[in-house]
Amino acid sequence: MTIDAAAFDFVRRLLRERAAIVLDDGKQYLVDNRLSQLARREGLVSAQDVIDRLRAAPRGPLQRKVIEAMATTETLFFRDGKPYEALRNTIFPELRRLRAAERRLQIWSCGCSSGQEPYSIGMVLHEHFPDLTGWDLRLLATDISTDMLARSRAGRYSQLEINRGLPGALLARYFDRAGHDWQIRSDLRRMVEFRELNLAGPWGKLPPADLIMLRNVLIYFDLDTKRQIL
Repeated sequence: MTIDAAAFDFVRRLLRERAAIVLDDGKQYLVDNRLSQLARREGLVSAQDVIDRLRAAPRGPLQRKVIEAMATTETLFFRDGKPYEALRNTIFPELRRLRAAERRLQIWSCGCSSGQEPYSIGMVLHEHFPDLTGWDLRLLATDISTDMLARSRAGRYSQLEINRGLPGALLARYFDRAGHDWQIRSDLRRMVEFRELNLAGPWGKLPPADLIMLRNVLIYFDLDTKRQIL
């Protein structure tokens, strides 16, 4: 079943107003697919049923579930490679030099999804800068989705997720078997503080950051929102 035009427009407005996410024309299939999955979890029949129920009670708990279902959570370990090469070869050596007196470093991973980015950063630090792990090292990771944050804190990944970007040597050093899955070891999980945050909304109090990772996030916002965030 495909959602009707009025339902699509309702979801577009909701996402724009509550999360600054922009849905282009012709994305009905995306809404239908993601909200159909949500419908099954909620015991409903279709995406249209989810939207009808939300329109009847727009301020209820279903609103958050719809926003989270529509937020793109695509990620993988060491995504694109070169940013992590830059961390290893240029950025962390320079930050180590600049912060040598304070021995303090604050890193912020924005839009962390299921946690692969902050954990990849943690592995770079452990592997190549073991002296920095003895500093006052803070790694903050934020996301709009409470479901994704729960997954991130657990640090548990399927074999498919492990196969996407994680070298075998790092799997052996930093992960333990957990049934059919793999779980990041506790010392690496303890490095990261996960916190709910909507980049397009009020941020609250955040510590000044020496390094901000803002990758594959701004592409979902319009130009004014990108400027506001930056």
